Amino acid sequence: MKPMKHILVIRLSALGDVAMTIPVIYSVARTYPHITFTVLTQAVASKLFIQAPENVSVVVADVKGRHAGISGLWRLFRELRRLHIDAVVDLHDVLRSKWLRFWFSVSGTKCVVIDKGRAEKRRLTSRMHKRFRPLKSSIVRYEEVFTRLGLTFVPRFTSLYGDEKGATTLFSEIVSDKAENEIWIGVAPFAKHKGKIYPVSQMERVVARLAEKKNCRIFLFGGGDDEVQVFNCWKSRYPNIISMGGKHGFEKELALISHLDVMITMDSANMHLASLVGVRVVSVWGATHPYAGFLGWNQSPSDALGVELSCRPCSVFGNKPCFRGDYACMNQLPPEAIVQRVEQVLTARSSME
Repeated sequence: MKPMKHILVIRLSALGDVAMTIPVIYSVARTYPHITFTVLTQAVASKLFIQAPENVSVVVADVKGRHAGISGLWRLFRELRRLHIDAVVDLHDVLRSKWLRFWFSVSGTKCVVIDKGRAEKRRLTSRMHKRFRPLKSSIVRYEEVFTRLGLTFVPRFTSLYGDEKGATTLFSEIVSDKAENEIWIGVAPFAKHKGKIYPVSQMERVVARLAEKKNCRIFLFGGGDDEVQVFNCWKSRYPNIISMGGKHGFEKELALISHLDVMITMDSANMHLASLVGVRVVSVWGATHPYAGFLGWNQSPSDALGVELSCRPCSVFGNKPCFRGDYACMNQLPPEAIVQRVEQVLTARSSME
């Protein structure tokens, strides 16, 4: 078999899932600097690949435009084939990536694909015959695909910024430099699906309690119009709150997040963004569960909060309606539990400094 010089890595959608590939891709790329790694993803996720190793590049798939449908995928394949790909690593395994994999295979290119463990995830989320046990992390699943290609490596990723933090100049127009003994807390209270969103009224109680802390600033992360409206309401009621709602972009937001002392998130992309810059996350889980394998890179299960219910988890992605109708998995988690965990994280951080 001829030496591999160029590997195509496919992970097209879901921002959080793409973020989880980065520690693996950066680690393997640094282990094999003589191999070029081209990552195929969508435009929004492509902006996450900052401070990438020199042998990592990104190609954007326009799946809603020129690369839409079978004819668009064929066009994309022809464009990728010009890159002289030696092997394909499919970290997605959906219809689009299966077509690309098929065409590459037919043309003689070696292809390997992720085992998502779909059957065991169905058992984990089953209502009647649930098998409640921790499954393999998605990050481990990503690692295994490269290993099957013959690329052995040790994941040594710490942050997009290595041992440093993001440049403060990137967000200087948003907030002044962090003062000595000042505490910065991030709060990202929203997610794509209702089953993953802590009730806004209860999260407001969390924000209110934290806003009372001495020398504390709270940064609110989100983007939708409804989310920004909530943030503006909280800003008017509580001191020392800065809304990041809007269009600051990943470069600024990631740089600022890297300076946080702790981040509060749902099971959402923001958990993975904070993980990429080495920030400890207190995450809130409702319909989903860390057992499905989507806990952020280097995050502790003890910081993942949720209510113990026989029906949890009922969904891998949080997109199923609550069969009970009351979303007890979120409503029964007291705000005090989140505040207490944040304070424990801050105390532990303080004792290490």
